[in-house]
Amino acid sequence: MRHLVTGAQMKEIDAHAIRTIGIPSLVLMERAALSCCDCAERIFPECFRREQKQPIVILAGTGNNGADGAAMARIWSLRGYETIIVTVGDPARYTGEMQEQLDIADRLGIPVTAWNDFEGGEFVLAVDALFGVGLSRDVEGDFADAVSYLNARSGGTVVAVDLPSGVDSRTGAVLGSAVRADLTVTFGLEKTGMVFYPGHELCGRIEIADIGFPEYNGYSGECFFAYDAEDLKRIPPRKADSHKGTYGKVLIAAGSEGMCGAAYFAALAAYRTGAGLVRLFTVRANVPVLQTLLPEAIITAYDPEEAMEEPENFKEMAEEACEWATVIVLGPGLGTGRHVEKLLQHILLSAYVPIILDADGLNAVAEYPHLAGYFTENVIITPHIGEMTRLTDLDAAEIKRDPVKCAKEYSEEHGVICVLKDSVTVVARHDGTVFLGDSGSGAMAKGGSGDVLAGTIAGLTALDLELDDAACLGVYIHGKAGTLAGIEKGEHSVLASEIADRLMK
Repeated sequence: MRHLVTGAQMKEIDAHAIRTIGIPSLVLMERAALSCCDCAERIFPECFRREQKQPIVILAGTGNNGADGAAMARIWSLRGYETIIVTVGDPARYTGEMQEQLDIADRLGIPVTAWNDFEGGEFVLAVDALFGVGLSRDVEGDFADAVSYLNARSGGTVVAVDLPSGVDSRTGAVLGSAVRADLTVTFGLEKTGMVFYPGHELCGRIEIADIGFPEYNGYSGECFFAYDAEDLKRIPPRKADSHKGTYGKVLIAAGSEGMCGAAYFAALAAYRTGAGLVRLFTVRANVPVLQTLLPEAIITAYDPEEAMEEPENFKEMAEEACEWATVIVLGPGLGTGRHVEKLLQHILLSAYVPIILDADGLNAVAEYPHLAGYFTENVIITPHIGEMTRLTDLDAAEIKRDPVKCAKEYSEEHGVICVLKDSVTVVARHDGTVFLGDSGSGAMAKGGSGDVLAGTIAGLTALDLELDDAACLGVYIHGKAGTLAGIEKGEHSVLASEIADRLMK
């Protein structure tokens, strides 16, 4: 598991280390600078040939990020490399540490020049030490010009200290303008702004350096985490002495006439993830195709017209299916119509098992808001940005600016787990923590991918994982499967069924 923090939380961790524990700021700074230098030399050895005629350019701001950069200039100078420190910003705003580092550089004869006196030109290696993780305003003036200088490079390599300057450390948004780094060496813990786009792309390669922060869990705000390969161990192993009923019964209430693919993808994913039995509750017109595509599935069919003409029979069918199920997927490809409203109402009222509410199920809730009144803590919703706009009346840009806020507010208001799907998926959990799913790729931007996710979460729930964990692990596994499919098939060529076929691999 990877723990992540915002810039504000990192500053609390830093303050705790310095003020409470008593570790001198310059000690942490020295370790940070050494980590950056060592990482750069290891990853870009071609930039450190002794015959290089261009100096390493350190662009240093007025704060402690700039001081880190000045310390790097000194370390490389003592290792025999030519360096130059270019200061950007008002010297009156230098922190004490920045001034100390510049004084040391001066005594060692390391060139220091102000931005306005810097002649610019090409570079082999440059360091972005303009701003740290505390930036909260747009990059302007000389700083914007310095960012442009770095981004206009022709073949040169840029190393960012802690975070590319101009990237919001919480959201990954660009504050006016931002450095496009080849390598970012960040200190202590990954920052959430390095996971969200466009911040993630601007970081280039990311290295996390341990510079000696003591453990601290008292910071304010949300607790963020993401998964890695080790978290696959959360999935219980298959038992030798078991049968199909051991691994749960997944009910997929999905599909309208001509939209049987959504039901198929969700059902296939549930089976691929490990569910023992899958039952499709769908319109009668879909039966021949689904029996051919997935003969392993049980199918219960209904006619939409009869659902409205004989409501008691339809209600009994829905209730019987709910009684059979261990977990329910509700919504993929259901389409629209009053029978969809009734179907949701019957299942939300009748089911005492977890429900993954997806796609047209969410659109029905947006159209008939009273359905949200039937939500319980057993409900997981899986909206993409467009569906979330309909559920909340927020515009897409506002949701994308702060998806964590949006997901958490909806989760807390309705008592559900909210899986807000995007390039980085946000899961607002019952326990108040926030999972960031960053294992996917652009290959997954295809119809049916979301249906596969709903089935994946259902399959994990059927394996008896806690709902919070099933939602997060489902997002992680789904993303890994999509990334693997993209590598094997080519990012433009991936089909939803190919994502499902690579689940749990």
